[in-house]
Amino acid sequence: MVTGGVRSWLRIEGTAAFAFAIGLYLRFGGNPWLLIPLLLAVDLSMAGYLGGPRIGAITYNALHNWTPGLVLLALGLAGGSDPVVVGAAVLIGHVGMDRMSGYGLKYPTAFADTHLGRIGRRRA
Repeated sequence: MVTGGVRSWLRIEGTAAFAFAIGLYLRFGGNPWLLIPLLLAVDLSMAGYLGGPRIGAITYNALHNWTPGLVLLALGLAGGSDPVVVGAAVLIGHVGMDRMSGYGLKYPTAFADTHLGRIGRRRA
């Protein structure tokens, strides 16, 4: 679990990535009216939790890390595809949004167990 100043730096990093992604999304022609629904759509990966916490952590973490968005961004820029860059911006923006809010990658023990600490109410 990340605590203290390091946790604060990770939240600042997430905020910067979120702001960058929003700018990228708009610069490459993303529809402003679709931005929020698209950002929230990434959380459909939580459906894996219907199969239990191990499968849920795998499906959630597959989209909630920097790699998919950065790979898609590189492909979109290299291929000159604005829609691919817009999709990358959504993925990067969602991860940044989560990190700035204190949400991290999930452990297979429970949805609330993240690399940035436990989220939600404390359980007795």
